[in-house]
Amino acid sequence: MLTIKRLAIDTYPENTAFMLRESNGYSAEQFQALRKIRVSDGRAEILATLALVDEPALLKRGEIGLGEQAFRRLALPEGASVAIEQAMPPPSLEFVRRKIDGDTLQDDEVSAIIRDIAAHRYSPMEIGAFLVACAGFMSTQETLAVTRAMADVGNRLDWRAPLVVDKHCIGGIPGNRTSMIVVPIVAAHGLIMPKTSSRAITSPSGTADTMEVLASVDLSEEAMRAIVAKEKAVLAWGGKVNLSPADDVLISVERPLRIDTFDQMVASILSKKLAAGSTHLVLDIPLGPTAKVRTQDDAVRLRKLFEHVADKIGLVIDIVVTDGSQPIGRGVGPVLEARDVMAVLRNDADAPQDLREHALFLAGRVLDFDPALRGGRGYARALDLLASGKALAAMERLIEAQGRQPVKFALGEHVHEVLATQEGRVGAIDCHRIARIARLAGAPMDKGAGIDLLHKVGAQVRKGQALYRIHAQSRTGLGFARDLAAEDSGYEMAG
Repeated sequence: MLTIKRLAIDTYPENTAFMLRESNGYSAEQFQALRKIRVSDGRAEILATLALVDEPALLKRGEIGLGEQAFRRLALPEGASVAIEQAMPPPSLEFVRRKIDGDTLQDDEVSAIIRDIAAHRYSPMEIGAFLVACAGFMSTQETLAVTRAMADVGNRLDWRAPLVVDKHCIGGIPGNRTSMIVVPIVAAHGLIMPKTSSRAITSPSGTADTMEVLASVDLSEEAMRAIVAKEKAVLAWGGKVNLSPADDVLISVERPLRIDTFDQMVASILSKKLAAGSTHLVLDIPLGPTAKVRTQDDAVRLRKLFEHVADKIGLVIDIVVTDGSQPIGRGVGPVLEARDVMAVLRNDADAPQDLREHALFLAGRVLDFDPALRGGRGYARALDLLASGKALAAMERLIEAQGRQPVKFALGEHVHEVLATQEGRVGAIDCHRIARIARLAGAPMDKGAGIDLLHKVGAQVRKGQALYRIHAQSRTGLGFARDLAAEDSGYEMAG
């Protein structure tokens, strides 16, 4: 038996256990065989990757160290006695191997894989193998099976209401932070809109990342329910309430691999909506030359896949294909995007008008779900709620209810301006390039990092005039972003 020692080492998303190489009754060869171990006290157990320690100051003889994730998931106190044994590979890995070979999996096989991923029985390498195999080909039935399985393995919220609305964008457009405007508009109208969001996957910020600049998003289910009961809405991180936990594990591997296929996108988004208890969803698919969806044919294919899966899981869906030809708003990154959102809600004269209009359009589509509104009146109602200040008041109540952010996040103090190399009109802005530059600057992990866009498509600029400003919270991050911008600024001049 070994005693648990908690080690302040973040090994997310993987469970990692640490043991002294010597003096624990195992030879080096046995340690090699025990690469993956089962740690158990007879009641609680986890599977963990084993790392060997040669520093006796870190662990004593007879101790097993658990990284933060493993310690939290095992849920036993420090000093508790546990036994270890070699962990057998999950049987579902055989299904992954078949998927790699090009087989189409049955529903129960897909469910077994997702259950094991949610239970942290897979290493990141094994998850990566599954994701890459699925990226090669997934049938429509497999996509539906993944969606259902991911929703089933976690918590399922039930708001006991016939109409629970939501709005989601598939992403890919920097600055497109419309949810933080749509939610308070819809809440001010009186519809139930418990908005749960993921952290950013490949973008410089997600709704949860940006909302966290203003308020806590790390809310328990009990807190969420209390806020929705009072305010009709919430803007929270879905991972805290264990909605589709397999998706969060998959996202942690998708992010560095930059995998975001249509099939995985549909399963990820709709499993979260199903688990969150939504009944009606407005889905925004931006279409543009540097967006996630770049052709009309792809937009139609993705729309049909969303509609098919949504219909099978009982979700009413309204899909809109919108202009994704350039970033929306001016800020790219959590602090800058929060600035733009609040400017729109305050009806500031200099608020980004494209962000305002896009949010109003989407809010109108959501409000059109309300049977009490005459058909097509949603936009006018959304405009009234925003212009009157009722949406701003709803947002302020949400911020207070969720817990106003005590830390005032500042813009990154390291700044670099990217200048126009010629005079002319801005003809195009590469959304993908701008997002990459902002991420290299440190967004979204560094809240104050990102890009402040000073000119949009159609603007006349002089040679040497700043096109945008990069903010970073470290010199290293600024250097990475500056170098990428120097290769290609992401701006194309029309002459």
